[in-house]
Amino acid sequence: MYNISAVTLLFTALNETDMTSRFIIFVFTLTGFLITVFLNSVLILAVVMEKALHQPMYVFLCNLCINGLCGTVAFYPKLLSDLTMQISSVSIHECIVQSYAIFIYGIGEFTNLSVMSLDRYLAICRPLYYHSVMTYVTVLKLLTFIWMFPCCTTLVIILMAARNPICGQNVNKLYCGSFYLERLACSAHISEIIIKLIFFGLLNILVLFVIFSYVKIVIACKQSKPKQNKFMRTCVPHLVAFSNFMALSLFDASHTQLKLDVPQMLQNFNSAVFLVFPPVVNPIIYGIKLSPIRTQIVLIARRIVFKVT
Repeated sequence: MYNISAVTLLFTALNETDMTSRFIIFVFTLTGFLITVFLNSVLILAVVMEKALHQPMYVFLCNLCINGLCGTVAFYPKLLSDLTMQISSVSIHECIVQSYAIFIYGIGEFTNLSVMSLDRYLAICRPLYYHSVMTYVTVLKLLTFIWMFPCCTTLVIILMAARNPICGQNVNKLYCGSFYLERLACSAHISEIIIKLIFFGLLNILVLFVIFSYVKIVIACKQSKPKQNKFMRTCVPHLVAFSNFMALSLFDASHTQLKLDVPQMLQNFNSAVFLVFPPVVNPIIYGIKLSPIRTQIVLIARRIVFKVT
């Protein structure tokens, strides 16, 4: 059993990679990091600068991009630093902090997308009540819920994972997570079962809520052409974003739980896919599909070009 206050964890997923391959991965990782930050920052800037976009749907979209940036910052800088080191390692306390940040991102993404489905349900199924329900105060309460719910839930999960004595040091992943902390525990604990029940229970509740909302939306759209147009314009990007994140999260969770004999590079890709793709794909999907966002981004680009010239 290790002294948990002094233990250092080793990222074996990187330590088995030669320095030449690390350099190539570093270049691609840095490029991905810069693209992700740029895309999300542009969309956030577009919503903040244009008063016409200060509507609930765009505010929640802006918050989704902020959450994506949080996940990006929790993942990329540590990975970039590890790629420059001969031996990739992390202290147990740093590992707990990274686990906390990444879990907040994951649960926050599902929570934000669930709230966005509520917004679309009210806009399409209850249009007469939409503006009286989605007031400034309501939006503020929902934004508070989007952040407080993941923070509090994640705190419980991480504290339960961190209280177990550690008997291992090797983390076969690119980042720290509470599920891997549980794997390093000296023996199986009831806390591992509770953590999984909390995580997958919350996931199922949020998924069912989105499914319920969209069943109602589809039923409401059957007899109304304007509602169908509104669905295609505003709901399709949300459905794509939700399906994308749900599929990638389940992919990562199954990879974490199942010990499959696959090449290390593929394992590395599998373990990080839900942190890499959604923050890049979401602003692209919404930027292309939503004309107000697209128009504002073009205006920002023109202002920058004219200032430069």
